[in-house]
Amino acid sequence: MSQYWSRIIRELKPYIPGEQPKENRYIKLNTNENPYPPSPRVIDAIVKAVDSTLRRYPDPNCDALKQIIAVYYGLNKGNVFVGNGSDEILALSFISFFKQSLPILFPDISYSFYEVYCGIFEIQNIRVPLTEDFDISLVDYEQPNGGIIFPNPNAPTGKLLSLEQIKKLLEQNGETVVIVDEAYIDFGGDTAVQLIGEHPNLLVAQTFSKSRSLAGLRVGTALGSEELIEGLERAKNAFNSYPLDRLAITGAVEAIRDEAYFRATCKKVMDTRERTVAALSKMGFSIIPSVANFIFIKPPGIRAGELYTRLKDDKVLVRYFDKPRINEYLRVTIGTDAEMQTFIEKTAKIVGVV
Repeated sequence: MSQYWSRIIRELKPYIPGEQPKENRYIKLNTNENPYPPSPRVIDAIVKAVDSTLRRYPDPNCDALKQIIAVYYGLNKGNVFVGNGSDEILALSFISFFKQSLPILFPDISYSFYEVYCGIFEIQNIRVPLTEDFDISLVDYEQPNGGIIFPNPNAPTGKLLSLEQIKKLLEQNGETVVIVDEAYIDFGGDTAVQLIGEHPNLLVAQTFSKSRSLAGLRVGTALGSEELIEGLERAKNAFNSYPLDRLAITGAVEAIRDEAYFRATCKKVMDTRERTVAALSKMGFSIIPSVANFIFIKPPGIRAGELYTRLKDDKVLVRYFDKPRINEYLRVTIGTDAEMQTFIEKTAKIVGVV
């Protein structure tokens, strides 16, 4: 620990991302990346954009990208914010909306970056326990708060709140900002974007990393009332006026345009997910119903931590969270059919199913 660090950094517990091995020897099912490449149109557009204009700064407002996102969702450009991945957008949202006199609320089993943001921005928070079945109970959010945030589908469970439930939550908390983190919504859920017109306190955060296969470009978006978007713009311009580079803007625009490829890729992931769930269920695994591009599974007859280690020794990476309530589960990203078949076969050998 350095004497030069600030108090906040000394006390901070940073987010720990999933392992990114340097060698290409693993089947990588640990960081919820899309197993399929970006649309060929995205690659072509980026290649064509690699020219002398890279000497210039990108558009600080990212107007082309905001406009196409707005049209896609039937919104105005003033309802759209973009940033360097949804993680940056969430960080800016915490500082923009959650520095309040009352604590914010989020599930105790959730995206662990929320705790980090509260630490670095010194935001009071209450971690609201999920039910025994890993559900969000709306009645638990009927308490004074400085804001609410939750992933939908939740991570790492993959469980989904319905639009009716989200609408009720928004109505119960009309005086504070409610952020719905929709990183995985395209794999089987209905986006809450359609509720924005009725609820000015709603902010929906999405990412291009998962369903649009652009984790390497770092593009995220937030959708909400013009009042909320203006708050994000003010925060952004206090940190970095150029969050997206020219190539990221170009690639993201083309990813939105190629709707057919996007839909086909999502369907492949969902179909593979259901086949994987069926195979693991036959082995005796307990599986949380998921509408994400991952599944949360409890193995039979073996500790989750041991299964994680043995799969890694067998060159298959999954995610293990050694935390109370979920340390008997593994989170498994859905890969290609071939990758998941290998995962199933190796898992069957380990748990003793022939």
